[in-house]
Amino acid sequence: IQLQALTRTVIGKKVKKNRLRGQMPAVLYGHGVDSTPLFVDAKLYKKAFHDAGTSALVDLTIEDQKPIKVLFHEPQMHYLHGEPVHADFYAVKMSEKIETAVPINYTGVSAAVEEMDGNFITNKDELQIRCFPGDLIQTIEVDISGLATFDDQIKVSDVKVPETIELLDDPEEVIALVAAPITEEELEAELAEDTTAEAEAVAELGAEAPADGEEAAEGEAPVGDAKEDS
Repeated sequence: IQLQALTRTVIGKKVKKNRLRGQMPAVLYGHGVDSTPLFVDAKLYKKAFHDAGTSALVDLTIEDQKPIKVLFHEPQMHYLHGEPVHADFYAVKMSEKIETAVPINYTGVSAAVEEMDGNFITNKDELQIRCFPGDLIQTIEVDISGLATFDDQIKVSDVKVPETIELLDDPEEVIALVAAPITEEELEAELAEDTTAEAEAVAELGAEAPADGEEAAEGEAPVGDAKEDS
């Protein structure tokens, strides 16, 4: 995965013109490099990030320099349209281990889901790992076919990864299970409980609000009788 970049000399609000030309601001930092402001083509960055995520090495070439091995960090997103507006590139040293998050890809078929109409529940969609940059993997495969009953669970300790990779999450943490389907009676009970709680909240608010025509508390003038200061 490759990405081209240009050195950037403008900062702050001055980058607006570049954004209009499709250039997104970014910054490079990490091992063996000085913090360097950059511009990257927004469309090419989106494609590269789609392919690499945060767990694959990318060859970043700044103008005509030698490519640098980097990891993408999660980009800063626009709060309205959700498009990336700023990117961080972390330069790695191939001889030093790094820590990063790798997404989980759940595979297989659970009998508790297919045959017992259970609800598949995941507590994690990524795991933290430590390894050398050259040993990075883009996804962690987790087979859910072992979830045959509602008592079965998949813990971090059950996840299989290459020997070159160390999982950093708590080994006893449950990452996936299948919950029993909710019955109509349970659903109706939950709805009734929610309705009751809502009605109580409305009643409480109504009790706190003064009724129309209610006399003001002793020592307080009615709102309509207040005189303007002259």
